[in-house]
Amino acid sequence: MLVSMGASFIRTPTLLFLLLIAMGAAALVQGQGTRVGFYFRTCPQAESIVQKTVISHFQSNPVIAPGLLRMHFHDCFVRGCDASILINGSSTEKTTGPNRLLNGYDVIDDAKTRLEAACPGVVSCADILALAARDSVVLTKGMTWRVPTGRKDGRVSLASEVNNLPAPRDSIEVQKQKFADKGLTDQDLVTLVGGHTIGTSACQFFRYRLYNFSTTTANGADPSMDAAFVTQLQSLCPADGDGSRRIALDTGSPNRFDTSFFTNLRNGRGVLESDQKLWTDASTRTFVQRFLGIRGLLGLNFNLEFGRSMVKMSNIGIKTGTEGEIRRVCTAIN
Repeated sequence: MLVSMGASFIRTPTLLFLLLIAMGAAALVQGQGTRVGFYFRTCPQAESIVQKTVISHFQSNPVIAPGLLRMHFHDCFVRGCDASILINGSSTEKTTGPNRLLNGYDVIDDAKTRLEAACPGVVSCADILALAARDSVVLTKGMTWRVPTGRKDGRVSLASEVNNLPAPRDSIEVQKQKFADKGLTDQDLVTLVGGHTIGTSACQFFRYRLYNFSTTTANGADPSMDAAFVTQLQSLCPADGDGSRRIALDTGSPNRFDTSFFTNLRNGRGVLESDQKLWTDASTRTFVQRFLGIRGLLGLNFNLEFGRSMVKMSNIGIKTGTEGEIRRVCTAIN
C-alpha cells in the first residue's frame, strides 16, 4: 500500500523494519536448508510417528531419553547433524567410547522402519534423531520446541573424529572454544551442558576427582567438590571398583528435566569436572546464576533457552541437496 504523508509515513517503514528483523531472526532459527514443517506435504505424519515410537520405548526403558539427547549432541559436534553417529562399521563414530554405550539406537531404527513403511525414502535419519531428542526432553517433563527439519544423511563416519567432542576433563577455555568452533556462544555452552539434568556417567569418567586429586583437601579429592558429596561418591565408586558403574549426573532429580543440575553446581555437587567448572569459572557462573534466578541478575528460563540452543545446535553442518542422502536404513549408507 502506498503511503503519502504524516504519521503513516513514519509508522509503515518502522513496521517494515521490524518485520525484516523478525524475518532475519526466523531465518536464524530455521537454519539454511531446514524449516519447521518440512515434511508437511511429503510425509505429514512424520513427527507423530517419531513421537509415538519414542514414547513406546520410553515407557519400557526410560534411560533412552538421556541417551537420545546425548546421541543428537554427539552427532552434531563431529561432522554436523547428519546421523553419521548411527552408521555401523569397524571404525565408525558409533564404535568409540563416548558413543558405544549410548542408549536409544534401537529407537531410531524402529522409527525409521515405521517411517519407511509410511513414506518410503522421504524422512532422513538425521531428522529422526533431532525429533527424538526433543521428544525425549518432553517425556522427562521438559518444555517442547519446534524442530526445523530437512536435513540429509551423511555418507562418512570416522571414529578418529570423535576426539572433537567436549570431554569431562576439558577446561572452560577448551569447552568455550569447542562450542565457538560450532557457532555456539558461552550461553549456549552452559545451556546445553544443562542437559546433564537427566542421565548418568560411568565412574571411570570422574573417579580421578575423588582420590589423590589434591593435597589441599583432607580427603584428597577435588577441592571444588562438597565434602559430603565426595564421601557419597566414594562409596558408589571405590578406587578399585567397577569403572562402568553408572551414577546420576543430577543427584537432585536425575529423571526430570529441570534446573536442579545448576543447583548442584552451586553447591559443589557437579559429578563431572567439566560441569563443575561452569560454576567455578566466573565467565560461565553468571549464566548458571541467571538460570537459578539469583537476585540482582536478569533471569533466564532454562527450558525456553534450552530449546533455542538446541535449534542452533541442530543446524550445525547440515547436509542438503546432493551433499547427503536419505538412507534406507540408518545404520548404513545407501
